[in-house]
Amino acid sequence: MLTKLAKVARAACAGALGAALLGTGAGVVQADPGPPVIGGGSGIIIDNTELCTVTTVGHDAAGRLVGLTAGHCGEQGSQVWAEQDRGAGVIGHFAYSNPGAALDYAVIQFDEGSIIPVNRIGNTTITEIGAPATFPLTGCKEGRTTGNTCGIIWGNFQNDNTSTQMCVAQGDSGGPVVVGTTLVAMVRAYLVVPCFGPEVGPNMSAIVNDMNARAGVGAGYYPI
Repeated sequence: MLTKLAKVARAACAGALGAALLGTGAGVVQADPGPPVIGGGSGIIIDNTELCTVTTVGHDAAGRLVGLTAGHCGEQGSQVWAEQDRGAGVIGHFAYSNPGAALDYAVIQFDEGSIIPVNRIGNTTITEIGAPATFPLTGCKEGRTTGNTCGIIWGNFQNDNTSTQMCVAQGDSGGPVVVGTTLVAMVRAYLVVPCFGPEVGPNMSAIVNDMNARAGVGAGYYPI
């Protein structure tokens, strides 16, 4: 049974979304903290209900600032917030999503000036997109729930997905799967048991090819 990672309790999410602005007294001006830092491995909130993870951030051929995550995290038009800076407001929207499809990915178009894009989050740095990884290489992922975990890569399926033995759980959907600093796949789901069952997700080369074939937002993508 394939378990989607993005299903999180609405009550828990609601608790995480709360934010307060505290006054500091007359004559005191608070510095603007700036937009949230977002990269592959950052947590995001979709439509105030789902918690997922960004795969990567970069530009498409038209110069738009875009990112990727799992398609089952939301639908086309879904709004996106930064999990660690909910107060920054909406930072973008799903320009494309294909929930339920074999590749199961979504393209996020970020609003101008809404984020600081980076190529490193936690222990994961992304410098390039590469071909699917094969057995017995070791892959690692960065997820908003379980952080940085690594495991053996079992191999690739005919539907352009890769299976690994990495720990993933709810909310890690969309997390980048890297070999070194090369992005090779995206976290989609775990099989049967979180962190114990194998993880499976679409290959980045297949996602890039699909974006290029659609010729819309995300076509010609290259990472920060």
